[in-house]
Amino acid sequence: MSSEITIDNRTVKIHLSKAAEKALSARDNPLFVEMELYFSCLIRKQVLFHDSQRQDSSVSVDNKLSVSFHPVMTASCQIKDAEPEPAKSDFEMQRRDCFVPKWLKLDYKKRKWIGEFGYIQN
Repeated sequence: MSSEITIDNRTVKIHLSKAAEKALSARDNPLFVEMELYFSCLIRKQVLFHDSQRQDSSVSVDNKLSVSFHPVMTASCQIKDAEPEPAKSDFEMQRRDCFVPKWLKLDYKKRKWIGEFGYIQN
């Protein structure tokens, strides 16, 4: 299944595998997917899955799925701070729409959600 949502005036294409569609339909409550863009010494893209809404800016794909984009940063940039993961804070951006991904792919394998997002249309 593919659909589109708008986050910060940017269209994001959502792609669900057959397994993800089936797992979503079996849920009693919506799944909240967070596309986290992490700024520190390096930039990391990570997809997080939650059973409750964490971001006020979540956009509903349908009654079973909501998606949000969340840029975060750390206060320091020391490699020794990487494990365990350092505390993150919101990263306020002037042109947030420039950083919103173009696509999000979701799958469900071995009873676990898997996701990735990107910026180059494929």
